[in-house]
Amino acid sequence: MTSRDQFHASLQTQAPPPTLSLSQAALWWIGKKNWAEAHRLVQSAEGARECDRIHALLHRQEGDLANARYWYARADARMPDQTIIQEWEELVRQAFPQTGTQPS
Repeated sequence: MTSRDQFHASLQTQAPPPTLSLSQAALWWIGKKNWAEAHRLVQSAEGARECDRIHALLHRQEGDLANARYWYARADARMPDQTIIQEWEELVRQAFPQTGTQPS
């Protein structure tokens, strides 16, 4: 499994790590600002809640708020009142939960 730190470091490469799930890869493409590739991926998995949630973010980023609301509803989520970057960071945290405890 890829850690959150590994995910962020991989954004310096040309392609996503092959171990990422489809939704994680979509988040990776968003991190690379390749909105079209992220959109293509989540559209291919319509009905998967985590992909529908990312799909909502993509439409919000485009400024298509009516379509974004539709996808948030499909993902059983509400449109957040945070920035696109903050929402992406939250989705990354959810997609790559930290395991274990941090040293004190």
